[in-house]
Amino acid sequence: MTSSPDAPGTRLASLLGFSDRVFLGPAARRLSREVEAGLELVESGLAEDLKVADSVADAASRYLYEAGGKRIRPILTLLTAQLGDGNIPAVIDIAKALELTHLGSLYHDDVMDGADKRRGVAAAHEVWGNNVAILTGDILFSRASQLMSHHGDRAIRLQADTFERLVLGQLHETVGAQQGDDPIEFYLQVLADKTGSLIAAATQGGVIFSNAPAEYEQPMRVFGEKIGVAFQLLDDVIDLSANPADTGKVPGTDLRAGVPTMPYLLLKQDGADDLAQRIDDGVARIAEGADPSLLDGALADLRDHPATRRTLALAQAWTDEAIAALGVLPKGPVRDALTRFAESLAERSR
Repeated sequence: MTSSPDAPGTRLASLLGFSDRVFLGPAARRLSREVEAGLELVESGLAEDLKVADSVADAASRYLYEAGGKRIRPILTLLTAQLGDGNIPAVIDIAKALELTHLGSLYHDDVMDGADKRRGVAAAHEVWGNNVAILTGDILFSRASQLMSHHGDRAIRLQADTFERLVLGQLHETVGAQQGDDPIEFYLQVLADKTGSLIAAATQGGVIFSNAPAEYEQPMRVFGEKIGVAFQLLDDVIDLSANPADTGKVPGTDLRAGVPTMPYLLLKQDGADDLAQRIDDGVARIAEGADPSLLDGALADLRDHPATRRTLALAQAWTDEAIAALGVLPKGPVRDALTRFAESLAERSR
């Protein structure tokens, strides 16, 4: 997994979504080597942490891990840990625990969203059924908690607070905005809880458990949460992609399942009643058993609507705020890598 000497940072740059030219300087090359070495430890550790004595639980627990993934959360933990003591055992454990928490949440999300695919393979509930998928997610949450428990009250609290926000985000997405709620603000809070909280835990955790200066902790939490929201807003746009190879799942999965996304909410706000009604009618018919492909035309129209372009602009605003939070960090390769990671997010939707 580590980079060859003549291609410093290639592996890490690829995972983070930007050119390896970011790692051309000596300090940047050292950063890349350290983070990739830490990622090797995380990967080998996860392979062990996912083992379960029961054969069904073992296969199901390893399923989405083995399907791939960029390990963005562990990488961000390892990156921010370089502001302190680097890849010490506590940092590796925190990185593993947060990735396990992320993996566990995917099992639950796919059941609740009725997703057919994840990471280019059949969703776990399509293979083993809803009950096994949900219980597998619970196993992964348990393993994450075990890792966190080795590192004291601060780690346990970080895990518990993050897990609570994940659950509340999913709950609020499920029940929807209530009377008096602003739909846009409500949805942004759902994204902050469901996605931003875990990325914030990753960036904050790297600071805390590497013994980095305490004044970096809050800015890194802000950076992680805002990047998480921007990431999900862009995912809402990518979800409309006409090419399943771009997403690893059926285009419009969320909307077909009746889960509103930002382009749809902005469409409603814009007063585009005809297109919104077509989507609503299609979702209702799918819920009654109709072929999900009946929404293909409406989703194509939404993909080309100004509401989708406004979603991209909103994602850029959150990205800019995330980058601004990095101002407290010392100039150097860690700050540069985090900045470039944030900037590269918009490229995912092109």
